[in-house]
Amino acid sequence: MAIGLIILYWVLLVIMVAGIVGAFIPAFPGIGLIVAAIAVWGAIAGFSKAIYIALGIAIAIFAVTTAIDYLAGYIGAKKVGASNWGQIGAVIGMILGLLGLLPALPVGGPIFGLLFGSMIGAFIGEMLHRRDLALVARCKLGAKVSLAIVVSSLIGNVIAGVLSVIATIVFVVATWQTVMSPAL
Repeated sequence: MAIGLIILYWVLLVIMVAGIVGAFIPAFPGIGLIVAAIAVWGAIAGFSKAIYIALGIAIAIFAVTTAIDYLAGYIGAKKVGASNWGQIGAVIGMILGLLGLLPALPVGGPIFGLLFGSMIGAFIGEMLHRRDLALVARCKLGAKVSLAIVVSSLIGNVIAGVLSVIATIVFVVATWQTVMSPAL
């Protein structure tokens, strides 16, 4: 195999590892990078049956993790009685935290901004929506909802990360022998 293809293979593996890391971090690209890397390898090195299988598994995992990302936060929030206001607030807070538009945190940067932004946004959303409750009850519900949204989203990210590892392993198992044995 040509040295250029071997270098490309290693570059694509690095991109896949970045995709694995991204799958564990909320709002960062994850499995999409892995799907793209497999597609690039297939387009350049040729689509064999093994590549089609690896790409098919990666696309299936992409679909599952997309559903998990959406459903994890939604189901977790609904279980503790979140309103749509709390969920919308969490999304707005997450975006503001990612962009650094919340008050500066001493550590963590955008990743903590995502988490704390989601929590603050969900809390504010519930506080605005539940004006019929006493202040203490609103605060308790807002705190419960904000924590549930963040925890369930993090659980979704862990599942997406594990599935991303599986997609990468399938690709490596399908291609390693072909790429590395002639180079040895």
